[in-house]
Amino acid sequence: MGIEKLVWEVTKKAFAGSIIGLTISDRCCSVVPVRGDSMSPLFNPQRNSYLDDYVLVDKFCLKDYKFARGDVVVFSSPTHFKDRYIKRIVGMPGEWISSSNDVIRVPQGHCWVEGDNKASSLDSRTYGPIPLGLIRGRVTHVVWPPQRVSKIGR
Repeated sequence: MGIEKLVWEVTKKAFAGSIIGLTISDRCCSVVPVRGDSMSPLFNPQRNSYLDDYVLVDKFCLKDYKFARGDVVVFSSPTHFKDRYIKRIVGMPGEWISSSNDVIRVPQGHCWVEGDNKASSLDSRTYGPIPLGLIRGRVTHVVWPPQRVSKIGR
C-alpha cells in the first residue's frame, strides 16, 4: 500500500468518524465543562479549583420539551446566544415564582432557572424567564473528575 493510499484511507475514516461524532453531540448527548461556582456545591464544590467538573448532557429531552422542576439544564443566554449556562429549573410554565420583592407567573413556553449558589449566580432573577427553545439539554451525570462521577437527580 502506497503512502498516498494510506493517507486517503485515514482521511476518509477520520472524516466519517467526525461526522458521526458531531451528529451524536448535536442530537443525542455531549460532554460539557462546568465553569464557575453558581451551581456549587453540586458542581465544582471546591471553589478556586484548577479542575472543573465535566457533565453529560442529554439532548433527547429536547423533543417535545420534556423538562420538569428540579432538572439541571444547559441553555443559551437570552442576551448573548453563544454563551451557555447551567442552572436548575425552579419554575415551569404557568407556575408562580417568588423573586426578590415580587411574585411572577412564568409565561407559557418559558421556565424559571436559578443557580444552586444564589449568591454567585446570574439567572432568571437577573434576566427573567427563559424561553424553553433556548434549552440545549438536561444534565444527567458528572463524568469528570473520576472521584466525582455520579448521577444528577432532581
